[in-house]
Amino acid sequence: MLSAGALRRGVDVVVARVRGGDLGSLPVVVGLVLIWTIFQTLNPVFLSSRNLVNLTMQCAAIGTIALGVVLVLLVGEIDLSVGSVSGLAAAILAVTLVEWRWNTVLAILAAMAAGLLVGLLYGFLYTKFGLPSFVITLAGLLGFLGLQLQVLGGTGSINLPFDSWIVQFAQQMFLPGWASYAAAALTAAAYGWVLLRRARRRLAANLDSQSPLVIGLRTGGLLVFLEAVAWYLNLSRGVGLMFLFFLLLVVATNIALTRTRWGRAVYAVGGSEEAARRAGIRVRRIYYSVFALCSMFAAVGGILAAAWLGSANQSSGGGDTNLNAIAAAVIGGTSLFGGRGSAFSALLGIIVIQSVSSGLTLLNLDSSVRFMVTGVVLALAVIVDALSRKTRAATGRA
Repeated sequence: MLSAGALRRGVDVVVARVRGGDLGSLPVVVGLVLIWTIFQTLNPVFLSSRNLVNLTMQCAAIGTIALGVVLVLLVGEIDLSVGSVSGLAAAILAVTLVEWRWNTVLAILAAMAAGLLVGLLYGFLYTKFGLPSFVITLAGLLGFLGLQLQVLGGTGSINLPFDSWIVQFAQQMFLPGWASYAAAALTAAAYGWVLLRRARRRLAANLDSQSPLVIGLRTGGLLVFLEAVAWYLNLSRGVGLMFLFFLLLVVATNIALTRTRWGRAVYAVGGSEEAARRAGIRVRRIYYSVFALCSMFAAVGGILAAAWLGSANQSSGGGDTNLNAIAAAVIGGTSLFGGRGSAFSALLGIIVIQSVSSGLTLLNLDSSVRFMVTGVVLALAVIVDALSRKTRAATGRA
């Protein structure tokens, strides 16, 4: 009787949110299931453990860049230069590590520092002169691309040492089977603890909260899912440390956005800058922080991409890197209008994009089809966002 009532209340909450235009990650998850079903039907290799391991590794670099884009989008701005900044970071890593023979850690820190400085520059130009972020970052796209070419020099390409730990980390390091199962169990336990703590706080405040049964079901469901994923990936090479690093970045960013004053301020500025200012939020500092973090995440993504490929060259950060990072953030559910989205948008979005890329590659279709399909998916994501905004506005007026 209790379980039926709890289940009914849970369904009622979900239905109410959907009717109110709060779709959350539902459209992305539904779209991902459709994409995987279609490609698996066309090519049974698509959902093989080996292909899924490759897919996860391909997600890490651009997914990290997309994570920074999410932060900028949350305040209603945009960064068009993340690809160039990632390419510049890759170039700095290669030059300092190979030609200048710096320690690997120092080379990585130098590349990340370059990304941080770029973001601070954007924040200064935006808050001091009121220049549109579109214009600032478009100029940065061109300027830092030129700086990347200057850093690389006449050779235009530098191979990273294969025995370097950063290259080994990106290409060869995977969790042992037992460690992946333990990580899945710890993740589910942490999730259950968070839900239980939230329920206790709501009960103390005399608010409705989830019952222990519902918390147990959600925690158990997550545990089964994560353990199944770990088992399936372990049929091949397992869970790559680079992908695990990306997942940790997503979780850490989500905690910062949902559990800190800074995160609440980011959402407030994205919802209404004037209201946030009147509430005492230091809006300029928020803009500085999101631009700085976006560019630093772009630098980290560039480092991971260079390590994954084993080199940095003139095309690093080029091609579709920039567009895929922005598209992943939007497809994952981050609103272009600010104030809505989460760190997990980067994870979901990049899985969608890489799934499309992997599926079309297995079907021997060229990049032209991939660009068109990705464009359609992006357009659908923006349409869903616009419709949900209209629904929420209508509900609010009602």
